[in-house]
Amino acid sequence: MSDTAREYVFGRHLPASHVLIHVSDPHFLAGGARLGGRYDVESTFARTLETIRSVHPHPAAIVVTGDLADLGEPDAYRRLREAVEPVAESLGTVVVWVAGNHDERPALRENLFDLTPTEEPVTGVWDLDGLRLVALDTSVPGWHHGDLDRAQLAWLADVLATPAPHGTLLAMHHPPLPSHLPLFDILELRHQDELAEIIRGTDVRGILAGHLHYSSHGTFAGVPVSVSSATCYTMNVALPASRVNGMDAAQAFQLVHVHPDTITHTVVPVTDADTGDYFSPEWLERMAALSAEERLEAFSRKPGR
Repeated sequence: MSDTAREYVFGRHLPASHVLIHVSDPHFLAGGARLGGRYDVESTFARTLETIRSVHPHPAAIVVTGDLADLGEPDAYRRLREAVEPVAESLGTVVVWVAGNHDERPALRENLFDLTPTEEPVTGVWDLDGLRLVALDTSVPGWHHGDLDRAQLAWLADVLATPAPHGTLLAMHHPPLPSHLPLFDILELRHQDELAEIIRGTDVRGILAGHLHYSSHGTFAGVPVSVSSATCYTMNVALPASRVNGMDAAQAFQLVHVHPDTITHTVVPVTDADTGDYFSPEWLERMAALSAEERLEAFSRKPGR
């Protein structure tokens, strides 16, 4: 937000303490191949990165919640890393990679983290100026459903034993939510009761997830869950459930604002569509020159009243 805009905030909420970018399901392939021979995922992701550059000058983190690669190919991870890291560096932020059901842990660990290529879960904890971000690995090697074993749940419980100054966000691929699409039942996260027992009553303020290829939200153990749509392709949920399939449209990511009293998740479309020109830097300057009462009169009153 510009200095001019900061001078007159109309609403009652304090500014966000942290702003995060939540991206999901890029599904990169080796050699830049099209997904299913149809979806140009690298081109769409490039537009996504350009949009990310424009929405905030210094986000606290770029969080990518899984299905980083479609087939788990080493070159796919390298290409994704080469696309994202320069953008993160220019924005002065960190990248949080989260494993999904299409990912292969050994190739992911080696090519995104420069770690030994093992089947160990890909987890981590980031302190973002007092906001704690915890990445969980719900992938199950060889399968598409999600799960969290006892070791990872015990690790999470230990992490959450000490509250963070601004609370905690969890990032995971499989959302702990129901889907209205029957097919997704067999692909959902298992052992949700055990996860709920661990996070209930802690400082966890939100859960970021992906997997569904459409935006969704709900609550889990009293915690808000926000599912970001995919950047590769999205599910056309306007169709009857039995006919829902992917479409090369409505790709998006989410802009996450962490306020002292709430967290908002704004769906940001990745599109080249034209927009209007009612609001502009000149409009902000005109508003800044008015008193609070004059701004209210100019902007809030309906014409003819």
